Amino acid sequence: MALLERMKESTIASALTARAKTDPARPYLVHDNGTLTFAEVDSQAEALAASLANLGVGAGDRIALILPACPEFVVALFAAGKLGAVAVPLNPRLTEPELQYMLRHSEALAAVTIEEHRGVDYLQLFENVMPQLPELRYLATVGEAELWHDDRIFQFEDLVSAGTGRNYPAAAPSPSDCFALLYTSGTSGKPKGVELSHANLPSAAAGTAAAISLAREDRIVGISALFHVYGLAAGLLGCLVAGASIVLQDEGGPEATLAAVQAHGATVHFGIPTLFYGALEELRARPRDLSTLRLAVVAGAPVHDGLVTAVATAFGVPVVAGYSVTETASTVSAARPDDPEEKRRFTVGRPIAETRVRIVDANEPDGRELPVESVGEIRVRGPGVMIGYYRQPNRTSEVFDSDGYFRTGDLGLMDEEGFLHLVGRTRDVIIRSGFNVYPREVEARIEAHPAVQEVAAIGVPDALLGEAVCACVVPVEGAIVTGEEIVDWCRETLADDKVPDLVRFLDDLPRTDTGQVRRVDVARAVTADEPST
Repeated sequence: MALLERMKESTIASALTARAKTDPARPYLVHDNGTLTFAEVDSQAEALAASLANLGVGAGDRIALILPACPEFVVALFAAGKLGAVAVPLNPRLTEPELQYMLRHSEALAAVTIEEHRGVDYLQLFENVMPQLPELRYLATVGEAELWHDDRIFQFEDLVSAGTGRNYPAAAPSPSDCFALLYTSGTSGKPKGVELSHANLPSAAAGTAAAISLAREDRIVGISALFHVYGLAAGLLGCLVAGASIVLQDEGGPEATLAAVQAHGATVHFGIPTLFYGALEELRARPRDLSTLRLAVVAGAPVHDGLVTAVATAFGVPVVAGYSVTETASTVSAARPDDPEEKRRFTVGRPIAETRVRIVDANEPDGRELPVESVGEIRVRGPGVMIGYYRQPNRTSEVFDSDGYFRTGDLGLMDEEGFLHLVGRTRDVIIRSGFNVYPREVEARIEAHPAVQEVAAIGVPDALLGEAVCACVVPVEGAIVTGEEIVDWCRETLADDKVPDLVRFLDDLPRTDTGQVRRVDVARAVTADEPST
């Protein structure tokens, strides 16, 4: 039976329980301290769910996960599913204001956080923000620090231990119920909460697993951001539906990933283009034995065909590219390992199972579908398409057309063989190392600098990042300001992925007759190899 057919009536929790029964001893999570089997993950998730239920956490409540790629993230994710709660995975690299906004907007009742990560003291951070978050009643921490006295704060391992063997009210969520709330920036740079159901995520996971022929014998590396939709669906849940193993990497750089291939006998290497560019440099400096690999999968950012060729040569395996969107629970289309080489090099493959893609003329009110080989907006309908944007019904209605297709805002064409080609975007967005950066958010921060008159943030091609963030600044007359000052100013409130890589100073910004900045003309004046910083 096809993977997707098996998942149609499943929920996240029931899928894990079923796998734990059929493959109890098979490793699911591979990490620095060993492995966890499917049965062990299921058992720990049951125990955590019991303890959370004892605290009053139940169906529909929101549980935020502020964790790197670690076993506790996975256990907490499935515990939420068992309770019928909604998981809210958040990037641990968010700034304090960003994190506070998302915790408040999601109305999180509980949060699971790492105590310290990459120099950030999350215990101190939560001590600062919890008084501003009346809905946030419980905090579970991962680490060994001595906690301050507060009856709302618990050690993660204590909760798992206390819940072992305890019963709790069984939840019976419907596949159509919301399971996860993933935040993605809007066109204005403001975060939107994408509601994904118990059916959305497994369908995308199963479709991706089937496309790349993921099997029980596979062990994947290269996914270090489980809070990201691709890491969550195609990576973590893809391994669940296929019975495969995933290597959890806190450090996601090329050196660590290549070392993980050798150490764990990985067979499938996932990654964004940045990771593979770094891997090519690393292999040139220090060749490694990658003979266990059978496939490399590139997704999350624009992929140059030259990268596909270079990786295939260096790794000695087929390379496939994919196209993913948060609102479609990750994968829309993917190349297959046995597709012709030119299709794997120049396209993002064919739509995954039961996903339909239309190419339409977005300038027409009815979005007329265009013939093959025509460039238009990509629209998607299928089992992975989101429920909607949390607490934003108007915005939700705007992104669906009259036939129920999601408007991606991306430009593409479908060729005669049914392969999708990405061409560009109809909306302003910079895809930097696999993360969406919306210009308005960067611009709003820079405009607040007293020496800045106006600014336009644009994406410029970059071999390593895919696109680099370039801030084109018009200073206030007579002001003295440097690119380094602008970058430091941004670092105070913006996440690292949004901080400009380049700063260029201009006398003015080219504009249309109606006063809009001509971003195309700005981009023409800027090149990635002529920074002002």
